[in-house]
Amino acid sequence: MFRQKEENNGQRSSPWFDLNTNISVEGCHRNRFAAQMASLLGEQLFQISDQGPPPSKDFYQVVITKTEVILRTWKISLRPGFRGAAPTTLRTTHQDFLHHKPLQRQVGAVFGQVILEYAVSLCQGKFDYLERLPDDILLKVLSHLELKDTALLAQVSHRFSKLCDSEKFWEQTVRNHCAEFTADMEGLANTMGWKKIFFTCFYRSGSKDQ
Repeated sequence: MFRQKEENNGQRSSPWFDLNTNISVEGCHRNRFAAQMASLLGEQLFQISDQGPPPSKDFYQVVITKTEVILRTWKISLRPGFRGAAPTTLRTTHQDFLHHKPLQRQVGAVFGQVILEYAVSLCQGKFDYLERLPDDILLKVLSHLELKDTALLAQVSHRFSKLCDSEKFWEQTVRNHCAEFTADMEGLANTMGWKKIFFTCFYRSGSKDQ
């Protein structure tokens, strides 16, 4: 039998009450963390545009927001009546998209299976929060990695490729990891570019991060 709460002068709580309280507190922490991570998401989660597969010349766009999937279709035709025509627009909720097999097949036919799977994962609430962190936070993360590891990370996505090739990243790399860098070289770095000065002056001799 479960022990009941002691009602003596000490008013001691039962272990069952304490356990439920801990679970409740942990749940609140998880909800708060989820809310903080969700704040990183913009209203628009994903967008892609492309021409349909041959022989069609129609143009398609998929936009995924926090609440819906939008498919726009522009009919491309030489006939005068179709020139400049507004696109047709189909809107559906995330949940409806997950059950709309014809729409999924259309997205897959135009954009490929990888994009379809990514769209499905977004509609299932599977967000890549790391990709959506601000640049300044990601740069702090990158500052703790070795250069060879950032080279691998740059291959993960277009976002990381762009960030790992940015002047901010290479300035951070030179300042943090190149022992021979001096204040007198800063003007040259700003003129040449931080990435170029790294590979010209430090990559083989002064870098501690190779």
